[in-house]
Amino acid sequence: MLYIISTPIGNLGDMTLRGLETLKQVDYVVSEDTRKTGMLLKHFEIKKPQISFHAFNEQKTLPHLLALLEEGKDIGLVSDAGTPAISDPGFSLVRAAIENEIPVTAVPGPTALIMALVLSGLPLHSFTFRGFPPRKSAARRRFLEVDQDSPHTLVFYESPYRLLGFLEDAMAVYGDRKAALANDLTKKFEAVLRGTLSEIKQQLSEEKLLGEYTIVIAGKDS
Repeated sequence: MLYIISTPIGNLGDMTLRGLETLKQVDYVVSEDTRKTGMLLKHFEIKKPQISFHAFNEQKTLPHLLALLEEGKDIGLVSDAGTPAISDPGFSLVRAAIENEIPVTAVPGPTALIMALVLSGLPLHSFTFRGFPPRKSAARRRFLEVDQDSPHTLVFYESPYRLLGFLEDAMAVYGDRKAALANDLTKKFEAVLRGTLSEIKQQLSEEKLLGEYTIVIAGKDS
């Protein structure tokens, strides 16, 4: 069985009881960064062999993981934080397991995009999650233009190094829409900035940008 196990996005108190029970039960724990997962396992006093699975070893490691599953081993798939397979290489393992008729189940839990949406104050009846945009401005604008006329609330992930550039491109494509920017969710310095895109950019000009950000932008005419 392949278990997709959600882990905390910051506060370790958000780890579910079922998630802990499943981590104790599986034969192997698979994650993108075994160091981060190792700290999680150590905190909860769980000792399990780990296997690294990321974008750079995906093709090499995937057959090995499938072979373990076909032998009858249980694998727990986790991400660095939150729900695996969302903007995460783990999705290819899930897809491969399904294609090979290996049982797959999930242990639900935290995900940054849902928490950011709930805290944004923007309409939640429908939304589009777009993940990480391209790094270069021209490609990023083309990426954003796909949803230029969408009425749905839009959700993006972005790194601190490209955040200001993203906001500039978002204003160029969407205009100065209402938005919210979430950072350090569930942690001590949790912050959610709300306002128009230009107001949020102005607030950021005096801050040191750290960690990954979740940006929520109102749909057209919202």
